[in-house]
Amino acid sequence: MARRFDRREILAQAGTVSAATLLAACKPTGAQTETSKAPQVRAVTRVLDSQPTIEGAGVHLRRALGGNALSLLDPFLLLDEFHSDRPEDYVKGFPSHPHRGFETVTYMLEGAMEHRDSIGNSGRLGPGSSQWMTAGHGIIHSEMPQQQNGLMWGFQLWVNLPAAQKLKKPRYQDIPPQNIPEIALGECVARLVAGDAGGHTGPVSGIVTAPQMLDVKVPARGRLEHDTPRGHNCFAYVFEGGVTFGTGKTPAHATQLVVFGPGDRVVAESVEGGRFMFFAGAPIGEPVARYGPFVMNTDAELQQAVDDYRSGKLVEI
Repeated sequence: MARRFDRREILAQAGTVSAATLLAACKPTGAQTETSKAPQVRAVTRVLDSQPTIEGAGVHLRRALGGNALSLLDPFLLLDEFHSDRPEDYVKGFPSHPHRGFETVTYMLEGAMEHRDSIGNSGRLGPGSSQWMTAGHGIIHSEMPQQQNGLMWGFQLWVNLPAAQKLKKPRYQDIPPQNIPEIALGECVARLVAGDAGGHTGPVSGIVTAPQMLDVKVPARGRLEHDTPRGHNCFAYVFEGGVTFGTGKTPAHATQLVVFGPGDRVVAESVEGGRFMFFAGAPIGEPVARYGPFVMNTDAELQQAVDDYRSGKLVEI
């Protein structure tokens, strides 16, 4: 049981003991502090295959999160990978469409997309760039390819907002590749889009779920030990090679999603080399009601979003 300190007792001793001694007496022992606990490696709870699907005006992609196998991992709602060098798979893009109540994140590996929205933002996403759009009260945007051929490869992530922020003012963060730090994490190299890692901070800021988002490259026979906030939900999506995770060395290969259990450290290794996206975020713990491009807490709020879109009120601020 932790020792309880009586203020009067300490003050009474002040004339006979040094200040340093008093501070030492009042400081909990190492066994009682959170920081002194040995890191708890997160175990793998699920490995899921992403599923082919078609979105937008006919974009072929793979859905890793947000489908039947795993509808959400609070606060994350969706993760899609688009990866094709066939123009017919991507050229029609994602014409103007609405969002309310959550955030959309795009991260490009190859190719180019152009973002335009109803509040005047625009951005060209080339290789290595990212955008973080907080839809809030409502926004209408388009994401259209800026190429007629060649490889188009990237990801779109949806992150939920708590009820208190679902109707906030929209916000757009456009992050060019040179603003995303490339850092060393042990034997690995990572690009840090959001959150803290290895003594560095990613360029995305002001996100209520305090996310971590990294693009991690594990070399052949390499190992990663990455600390994560205790209490955050975490997952990884392997998109190149093969990687094992956790102390049990659970294997995952390209196009597979890995869900982690409780803890505060993620361990990854690779024999031949691999690459994965890593995401962590603070769970919101609220009901989720979703309908297409709207994510709210109740069906009534979804209906209001639809009505506001039809009446032109969705983007009013």
